[in-house]
Amino acid sequence: MDMDSAQERDTVLAAHAGDPAVAALEAAMAGSIVNARFDRNELTLWIARDAIREAAKTVRDAGYNFLADVTCVDWYPAEPRFEVNYHILSHGLRRRIRLCVLVDSLDPEVASITPVWPSANFYEREVWDLFGVRFSGHPNLRRIMMPDEWEGHPLRKDYPVEGYR
Repeated sequence: MDMDSAQERDTVLAAHAGDPAVAALEAAMAGSIVNARFDRNELTLWIARDAIREAAKTVRDAGYNFLADVTCVDWYPAEPRFEVNYHILSHGLRRRIRLCVLVDSLDPEVASITPVWPSANFYEREVWDLFGVRFSGHPNLRRIMMPDEWEGHPLRKDYPVEGYR
């Protein structure tokens, strides 16, 4: 991370120190927040890949009670190539937070958060099916949208427009 990114992260975390999720993450696992941004009234925290399950648990325990979505962005040809996004809400606090994990193309794997939020099951299956990002520890990681015999992951930016022939 360059100096500007570190400074932006520190500025955002300081400005949102009162947010229960930020406070809990800083107290429990401060080194796991690799970047932060507050834009358009939305707080986004980039979490170290090996810490996402614990970060999800920490955020849940801080009052963020609803996993709204898990999705992915393919930044091809950049590395790390994939960004897995977790959109989380707190009904009681009336707040949102986005946790992101950067995943490289050589080892596109991140820990499943289904032990924390069972509702992540189908979202993670969708990300695996369409982008090819594996979720270690997932209870049933198999295709959900494409046929079982489908070759490849169709939402990758390098996937052929007409499919493999």
